[in-house]
Amino acid sequence: MRYEHTPKLKRNVTLTMLIFYGLGNIFGAGIYVLIGEIAGIAGIYLPLSFLLACIVVFFTALTYAELSSRFPQSAGVAVYINAGFNSPHLSTLVGLTIALSGLLSAATLLDGFQSYLSMFIQVPESITTLVTVMLISGIAIWGISQSIMITALLTLIETFGLFMVIFVGFGDISWDMQTFRSFVPPMDLALVSTVILGAFLAFYAFIGFEDMVNIAEEVKDPTHTMPKAILITLAIATFVYIIVALVSISVISVEELAGSSAPLAKVYETATHSQATTLGIIALFAVINGALVQIIMASRIFYGMSTHGWIPGFLSIVHPKTHTPVNATILAGTIVFLLSTYFPIVTLAQSSSFLIFIIFTLVNTSLLIIKRRDPHPKNIRTYPMMVPVTAIALNLILLGFQIVSGFGT
Repeated sequence: MRYEHTPKLKRNVTLTMLIFYGLGNIFGAGIYVLIGEIAGIAGIYLPLSFLLACIVVFFTALTYAELSSRFPQSAGVAVYINAGFNSPHLSTLVGLTIALSGLLSAATLLDGFQSYLSMFIQVPESITTLVTVMLISGIAIWGISQSIMITALLTLIETFGLFMVIFVGFGDISWDMQTFRSFVPPMDLALVSTVILGAFLAFYAFIGFEDMVNIAEEVKDPTHTMPKAILITLAIATFVYIIVALVSISVISVEELAGSSAPLAKVYETATHSQATTLGIIALFAVINGALVQIIMASRIFYGMSTHGWIPGFLSIVHPKTHTPVNATILAGTIVFLLSTYFPIVTLAQSSSFLIFIIFTLVNTSLLIIKRRDPHPKNIRTYPMMVPVTAIALNLILLGFQIVSGFGT
């Protein structure tokens, strides 16, 4: 059943707000929670793993930039797949998969939230998760303008936290060429493998730019705003990630970084010889921010798919006062709570990365099909055919490497 006469979403989101929305998701997801796990895999080659992950992500980001300009609609990925493959069934499957990957991401963040919260107070994880999910879902239901303003504020706070780490540890970075050569592995298969496996997990840290397309119906002038926001967000995130990674492995050993449940707090404490109370609080805000963005994203996918008649119609109901999809948001929050309660953090992050690689490959393939039919639509910024081709190759290589490595362990 479809609901044709419910209120519509409002176009309140500007370019700046959209960039903060993307950065809030990306920063919370990667640095504050998983940098220690990535260090445990990649070791001293941690910055290189981040750089490799960025290169893989960049080509797919260009694909999303073009598709978001061609089809500025909610449930963006599902719409892109349907436009390319003309298969509502495949679009439904892909839409649900991308929503699940976002909810896996939010659950990963909430696992990290518990690690930083334990610096201040000991509370059963299930209670912490339940209260946090209810708070985040309530904010998402409150309104998209309010949600993104909160996201922007939290993004400023978490970015300040990252610059705190950079500031206190920047002097520990050795800038001589000998040191930088040590960050590049020799052509040894085992060492190269650690970099690639680290990149697979670091890839998760860049997840977020693709979520931006799912609020396209709430963005002002999405045809031009969305592509700019995607590329600016990715550029800022890459720069900050690599600097923070360099600082982290310069201040403490890889073993200490990998062994800490609150890795950036450990870096700060070592660099300053003081408690990382402020940074711990900032990390809590960062994690909440990332989870909030993911719940908003998943709820908009549910909403968009419901308006197309691909999933039950009650998920397209928009509250007349808040202009937000209430039922879809409640469903997203419930799934996040269940995932966070029953699955460990690395499993959640790797599962999210695995699903995203598959989705990215399908999205790039869809753009190839669309470009063959309509290569140069009017007033749309397009990119060369080699962009989606390169993206498909890189995604499949990294995904295949992870599968082979997984089978081998």
